[in-house]
Amino acid sequence: MGIRSNASPISKRDILNYTGLLLVVLMLVSCNYFNKKKGPTGTPIARVYDVYLYPADIKDLVPKNTKHADSVSMVKEYIQQWMEQQVLLHQATNNLDQQQMDLTRQIEDYKNSLVIYAYEKELVREKLDTNVNEAEVEKYYDDNKKDFQLKNDIVKIMYVKVGKKAPGTDKLKALILSDNPKDRDKLAKYCYQYAQNFFLNDNAWLMFDDVLKEIPIQTYNQDMFLQNPGNRFVQMADTGSEYFLSIRGYMIKNSMSPLSFEKENITKIILNKRKMELIDEMKKNLYNQALNHSDTQVY
Repeated sequence: MGIRSNASPISKRDILNYTGLLLVVLMLVSCNYFNKKKGPTGTPIARVYDVYLYPADIKDLVPKNTKHADSVSMVKEYIQQWMEQQVLLHQATNNLDQQQMDLTRQIEDYKNSLVIYAYEKELVREKLDTNVNEAEVEKYYDDNKKDFQLKNDIVKIMYVKVGKKAPGTDKLKALILSDNPKDRDKLAKYCYQYAQNFFLNDNAWLMFDDVLKEIPIQTYNQDMFLQNPGNRFVQMADTGSEYFLSIRGYMIKNSMSPLSFEKENITKIILNKRKMELIDEMKKNLYNQALNHSDTQVY
């Protein structure tokens, strides 16, 4: 069956005529007309073929205290969308046969899927063990090392960004390169007082791409930059700020991703696997119970 397109189109002139009733609608809004229960009676707002839109149909459309101009825009847009939808629906119903329009099975399947999903979600909320210990993470990592290949360069850094007029910047290099706990404390105190931005956790792996978003380093080859020993410390400036960067460790893309970098991802994988196992076990148990109680039968 071909798609016909011989339905009488609605002209722009018709649409303008219908939307011209917006003034009536807005008057009704200002008089709290929509707060009263009204059926589809009175003057319609719009019509598409033999379908009408009434003020009661959009009584909750415009929130209270909405500006007049915004109210006009919201109502006008809704009417336009409603008319376009009705035109399309009219065309569809005139071009589909009865079998194609019978959506009962699809609707029932969709409803069943929603009910089952809601039940599974509640089951997971109540029954899923969300505790994942270090041993489980390490075992998964060791058993699936081939899946943990770096797609990007990663780094361990300490980084400080300060304004050019900040005091004591001449001491920042020594502090940021020091491993002395007292110097670390001094650096942290300085950063909280003067820094525009900073990152001092050199045990955490970061994407080098993310670091480059913070520090205006110009490099055409990240791998070569990281492998250059002369780049273990970088100090640079732009028009308003100075940057101090200490690269404490790095790993190049396509190498084995470290466990500490993958821990969060592995935890999610383990929990998702538990969730699927819990749902599968529930399905099997329910089905077996139904079989044992003769609640299922194939004719």
